[in-house]
Amino acid sequence: MSIEGELYRPLGLDRRQRRKIPRLPSAGSLLVVAGAVAIVWGSTEVALHGHGARRDVDLLARPAASEPATASSEATVPVVAKPLPKPSGPTIISPDARTGHVVFRVEDANDYRQSPMMAHMPDPALVEDSQFGPLPVRAADGRRPFDVYRGASSGKPATRIAIVVGGLGISQTGSMEAVEKFPAGVTLGFSPAGNSLDRWMQAARRGGHELLLQAPLEPVGYPTVDPGENTLTVAEAAAGDFAALYASLGKITNYVGVMNYMGARFTGEPSAMDPFIAELGRRGLMYLDDGSSARSLGKDTALTAGVPTAAANVLLDESQDPAAVTKQLDMLEKVARAQGSAIGVASAFDQSIAAIAAWIPAAEQRGIEIVPVSALAYDPEER
Repeated sequence: MSIEGELYRPLGLDRRQRRKIPRLPSAGSLLVVAGAVAIVWGSTEVALHGHGARRDVDLLARPAASEPATASSEATVPVVAKPLPKPSGPTIISPDARTGHVVFRVEDANDYRQSPMMAHMPDPALVEDSQFGPLPVRAADGRRPFDVYRGASSGKPATRIAIVVGGLGISQTGSMEAVEKFPAGVTLGFSPAGNSLDRWMQAARRGGHELLLQAPLEPVGYPTVDPGENTLTVAEAAAGDFAALYASLGKITNYVGVMNYMGARFTGEPSAMDPFIAELGRRGLMYLDDGSSARSLGKDTALTAGVPTAAANVLLDESQDPAAVTKQLDMLEKVARAQGSAIGVASAFDQSIAAIAAWIPAAEQRGIEIVPVSALAYDPEER
């Protein structure tokens, strides 16, 4: 053997090892070990999976079988989801993989809003082709236009105000100023009698605005008092004839719901409101009552039918004087502070747009959050 081989041979490996014969445990020892294994296995099963009623929740939180297991994932306690009242979504309780500390995360599992990059494009699953144009409809998977096209809000505790400015499309200048001057929280209402509606819709959605469609409904004194083309009458709605409504709905896309335009007689008549609200619910839309008629059954009818709904608290621009509009905005703030939230409605007049745009920044400095009207709507499907 060479010197080099001697130097690199591990010490002791040239000795012959004696084979050790393992000693078998006694029967008593086996029983003790088996009992201990059973206890440990049962405790582990309960800790990992819980009792039978919770097993389905824990299985959903495990990694997929195709994912490779790692040392950190094997030592991780399974995630357990506990639902909280909406819209906060479930609270997920899980240990941090690095520190082992418990981590609380709040997630909204039912947020179906469009990506801001796609907000100006109609979702094909929410469109029904018709002779009247693209009509809104619930998707096959249950999503509603109300879910997908609604605007975003912070969700933080605050006094919240929704401002809805209608009449977009009637005046090109007014439409442009409303889209450009208002922050994203302001909801814009489109008139089906307007022009270039698709262009203004896309501009508004790119700016982050939530949209409503103003549907002309039969007023007191109709047809002498005329809201315009495609007015839905009490007789038509009672007979289930919604051709006039469809003609309005098909003018644009990407709106969360319908707001009445006039309609004092219509909104006070159960035979018309019941089928009208049911049709909006079938299509996944909310209903906003503009508060112009004390006799309106809109909100109550929608609540009974399980349709998302809200009602305006203050008409902001009955007078076109900017000082009067500002005074009404201050009244809106008082209502909101008294009850936590409030909704104001206005039209896209030059004076109204200027007064509202000037008032909002100061209101936000006072702790007011301007939110889309859907954020203040009561939605029975979220309760």
